[in-house]
Parts: sequence; structure tokens; C-alpha cells
Amino acid sequence: MAAESPLRGLSDFLRNTAALRALPVLRGLAHAALDTVFPPACLNCRESTGASGSLCAACWAQVRFIERPFCDRLGTPFAMDLGNDGLLSPEAVADPPVYARARAVAHFEDGPVRRLVHRLKYSDRMELAKPLGAWMARAGTEILAEAEVLVPVPLHRRRLAVRRFNQAHALAQAISDRCGVPADPFILARVKPTPSQVGLSRSQRALNLQGAFRVNDGKAGQIEGRAVVLVDDVMTSGATANAASRALLRSGAKHVDVLVFARAI
Repeated sequence: MAAESPLRGLSDFLRNTAALRALPVLRGLAHAALDTVFPPACLNCRESTGASGSLCAACWAQVRFIERPFCDRLGTPFAMDLGNDGLLSPEAVADPPVYARARAVAHFEDGPVRRLVHRLKYSDRMELAKPLGAWMARAGTEILAEAEVLVPVPLHRRRLAVRRFNQAHALAQAISDRCGVPADPFILARVKPTPSQVGLSRSQRALNLQGAFRVNDGKAGQIEGRAVVLVDDVMTSGATANAASRALLRSGAKHVDVLVFARAI
């Protein structure tokens, strides 16, 4: 008689109820062993921390998190608490965006936030997507509760060939893993190879992105009548979010909210 396959024995072991109950303990021991070999370090400065995927106290203190009170539409913070949620800023009233609501974790400025974004975007630090996505999932709790699909802002194929990955897709997948809303990187395409937005005025950015996005053939049915959350790493003028949201709405999305890690304010 042939010897029993080791894989068969492992399968039987995992089916055992006692073994299944032990799995969380084994996972905990595995994490403890990893922390012993590779002690948790700050995502920004690599100083020792109490938990992996976090910032040390010094770096945490440098981050300006965006919390209420803020404009319900743009997600930009108010200078003072006006005592009422759901208020709109003068900017949102005078020049309303294409998207319904925007939410962000923190101000995009020099310091840990800018360094984390640049390391993910330009230095292939893919491991940063998970903790940054976790913060985004918390900041976007309100809009994610209504979301039916996450759509990362796409890169043009030429830029994707150079970068090798899309940081917005990595963040969208990390958010999806936290909240359970599916992420689809193939719904939206960037069909116009726009030059860099750095140094352009608000109106120039908007003009630069006209016609830059479209919904891929055969994908309109996946957003028609559905609540979409557009995901990106940074929002500056909002031109990219507006252009991408416009393409999604033209293809039948019920409404489009935007979730980013950092917001230039």
C-alpha cells in the first residue's frame, strides 16, 4: 500500500476542530517570533515602536490629521468648530466639485506624510500600502459604509510601464481588505498621457486633464446605478478627482465619493 501523502495528513489535521481553535494562537506566536527577529519600527524614521505598521510618537506628533469639523463636501477642515455637522465651505458653495464628498487622512505637507507618500509612489515601498490603506479606511468610514465598488485612479500605460505598479491600486486593495468593498482596477482607464501637474495652476490642471479618463468597454455595467469610491494617494487641486468622477458619472455611477491618503490644503 502506498504511503499516505503528507499533504493529505496536513489536510486532515486542519479539519480537526482542536487544531482550528489553535490557529489564532499559532498566528499570535508567529507574529511574536517575527517581532523578536524584526522588531516593529516606525514607518517613517525606523525608530522602535510598540506595534508594526505605525509611527513613533515623535513622527505621529508631526502629522496633521484631518478631523471634524470639516466641509462635508470637500473634506477640508474648518478653522473653528461651528457646532454643526454637514456644513459646506464657501469654496464648495462657489465652485462645487464633480464628486459628492471627499475624505482624507492628513494634510499633505513636508514631514512624515509627504515622505510616506513618496516612498510608496517612487521607491517601490509596497509594504506601506497596507498601513496607509488602514488609515484611509478609518478616515473614510462614512463613505465606505455606502460604497459598492472601489475604483483606483489609473495611470496611463506609459507611466505604468515606468513605475511598474499603481500606488492607487495598492491602496484601494488595502482598503478593500479592511472594509470588504471590492476594488476593481480595470473599470477606469487613463487614455490621455497628461504631463506632470507639478507647477500648474488650478485652471491649468483642469485643462490638462480634460478627456483624460474613460470607463473601459464592457465595464459600465459594473458601476451603473452604484455608489463608487474613487481612491488615490494625494489630492491637490482636485482636478484629477473631478475628471475621473466625471467619466464615472457619465457611465451611470449613482454617485462618486473620493478617498485619499493626503490632501493639500
